[in-house]
Amino acid sequence: QVQFVESGGGSVQVGGSLRLSCAASGFTSTSWCMGWFRQAPGKEREGVAVIGERIIYADSVKDRFSISRDNSKNTLYLQMNALKPEDTAMYYCAARFGGFCATGLRVSTYGYWGQGTQVTVSS
Repeated sequence: QVQFVESGGGSVQVGGSLRLSCAASGFTSTSWCMGWFRQAPGKEREGVAVIGERIIYADSVKDRFSISRDNSKNTLYLQMNALKPEDTAMYYCAARFGGFCATGLRVSTYGYWGQGTQVTVSS
């Protein structure tokens, strides 16, 4: 059974940093594309970054966020720097089979999701 436990969310001021973690179980991450997605109130869920055989970032977070994973721990990370109020959202860890991340940031193509961790950025 695929499961994710996300952590690291919280409240920070503009310009601050947070590091999200997602501990995965039930599969071996090396054969899967894993990523971070977010959903702000009243908005659709959107892709932030995914990692597999390649890494893809949303334009809105390039140069500020960094995705990584530790395969030995089956854990996914998202280092978020220079946070802005528009980064405020619930952040979700997700995965799909296929290490190439062929579908990129397309939300509907990811079938396994965590419960989410809230990130709030205040000015």
